[in-house]
Amino acid sequence: MLRIDNLTYRIGPRVLLDQASATIHPGHRVGMVGRNGTGKTTLLRIITGGLEVDGGSTETPSRWRIGVSTQEAPSGPLSLIDTVLAANGELAALMAEAETATDPHRIADIHARLHDTNAHAAPARAAKILAGLGFDEESQQKPCDDFSGGWRMRVALAALLFSEPDLLLLDEPTNHLDLEASMWLEDYLKRYSGTVLLVSHDRGLLNRVVDEILHLEHGKLKLYQGGYDRFETTRRMQLELNAKAHAKQDIQRAHIQKFVDRFRYKANKAKQAQSRIKMLDRMEPIPETREEGSVTFAFPEPKELAPPLYTADRVDVGYDGQAVLKNLSFRLDADDRVALLGANGNGKSTLIKLLAGRLKPLAGDISKSGKLRIGYFAQHQAEELDLSATPLIELSRKRPRDLDQQLRSQLGRFGFSQERADTKVENLSGGEKARLLFALMTCDKPHILLLDEPTNHLDISSRQALVQALNAFEGAVILVSHDPHIIALTADRFWLVDGGGVEPFEGDLDDYRTLLLGRRGNGRSGGEKNGGAKGPSKKQQRQASADKRRAQSDLKKRLTKAENTVHKLEQKRDDLQQTLADPNLYEGDGGELANIQKKLGRVEKDLQDAENDWAAAQEEWDGAAEQAAEA
Repeated sequence: MLRIDNLTYRIGPRVLLDQASATIHPGHRVGMVGRNGTGKTTLLRIITGGLEVDGGSTETPSRWRIGVSTQEAPSGPLSLIDTVLAANGELAALMAEAETATDPHRIADIHARLHDTNAHAAPARAAKILAGLGFDEESQQKPCDDFSGGWRMRVALAALLFSEPDLLLLDEPTNHLDLEASMWLEDYLKRYSGTVLLVSHDRGLLNRVVDEILHLEHGKLKLYQGGYDRFETTRRMQLELNAKAHAKQDIQRAHIQKFVDRFRYKANKAKQAQSRIKMLDRMEPIPETREEGSVTFAFPEPKELAPPLYTADRVDVGYDGQAVLKNLSFRLDADDRVALLGANGNGKSTLIKLLAGRLKPLAGDISKSGKLRIGYFAQHQAEELDLSATPLIELSRKRPRDLDQQLRSQLGRFGFSQERADTKVENLSGGEKARLLFALMTCDKPHILLLDEPTNHLDISSRQALVQALNAFEGAVILVSHDPHIIALTADRFWLVDGGGVEPFEGDLDDYRTLLLGRRGNGRSGGEKNGGAKGPSKKQQRQASADKRRAQSDLKKRLTKAENTVHKLEQKRDDLQQTLADPNLYEGDGGELANIQKKLGRVEKDLQDAENDWAAAQEEWDGAAEQAAEA
């Protein structure tokens, strides 16, 4: 197992980890979450021995091999497949020695070990991993130097997965992946036999892959059972219970203090008053826990234009006279929310650049209003920011006529306080740079938002704020993202970019996932693009509807029963607290007081259990309602 014991780590005066402890058992898949900057990546480096700690320790079994994702992309003339094969050090060494060994006994040992480690299947396994991450057979034979940094980061991930470490440490593994590769990785990790510690802001990945959530907050670690949604619900309930306990203790302290103030100087009550003072001193304060502040997004409302906003008629678009996409015909209206599906390299970014005006059509006609304004977001734009400037200066360069107050108001829409607006860009976090790009792209109140992987470097709270802002936006949205959760919550239409064309995809993300897995399973690259599987019969549909109604009825009864139990226990608790508020209770020998306090303790424990049952039932009810609405 991985044991983290009273770990303390400081960066200057700042304490990132403060006697943090946690235990991760063998074979468990754990997602680590926390706001940006809390120290998640630092913890991974400590586990691998890359950082010296100020106190405490981490411990893993001596036989365990630890593998961690890296930010360094492989390079050189070695082919992709050979780069991945070389990641298994023992296998590479044995295969190299097998070519030169002359001693018969050593040769026998080498081949026995190669047989034990299933070495003959290694090339096929490496090729399968590379294919899952988007490399076809031809690409796998090319040298690393032929690929861009983002694609070489996929090779680094493939090499890590191929090495099959006992403890797999992944830090935002989907950041360099498209939706298709992210779906493949999700399926791979669900079947991984080793122990996984995954740092991610991808809510869907954390819901579908991990068994536990490790939350890093205020320097402490806490392990929660289940995926991210269950963690969020449990944590919200704990915050509410903590707030109630804190308020209750404040009331109890006030009552005791009132007794002390009233009787401490009366001779016949002085002894009891002193006893109450000691009671106050022994009372362990309940800390007031507050949820960390959230980031806000707010896209400015565009001026209304007559529909359609944008039309394309039989358009070809590409580079250097060569068409990447052909015969494109579509229209965009203000209420459109479109997600682009398709593997990297199929032309999604080309289509985005056409819409943004970065590429001119090679053939066909485009029609749009002369007053149309388009906002374009792409992660590479962060590299174009002036690191020596501040967000306020960057925005003033785009809006030189705006007053300081107007500029700060626009930055405030995306979570920049006055202090952060005056901070140099080089000192901003990745998430803050992304939010600055949002502020810059929307300062002209665009009618269409073009978002190419907008969620990289955004934590879960910021992603949720982005979802809410997009759903409130009055214009059109075209979205490319590897985060299925963002797509599911914001897009109402899908366009599949594939085979040099763009066509509507009539299914949902689950249908698309099935399509991808089917293609990989049977080697087909086309065909049933819109989910050609035969649907259920009418009889099966009616039976499914009846089963769903029965399940809903049972769930409603359970939810009502849980609510009634909570109300009854709350009433008992309030009555006991009211009794404790009576000053006369503290004048006796303390027996009755102790009895009431015991009753209150039992009631509060029962209430906590009842609230947990109610929350679980409510979560199931909300999920069922959501599914019904989507159906």
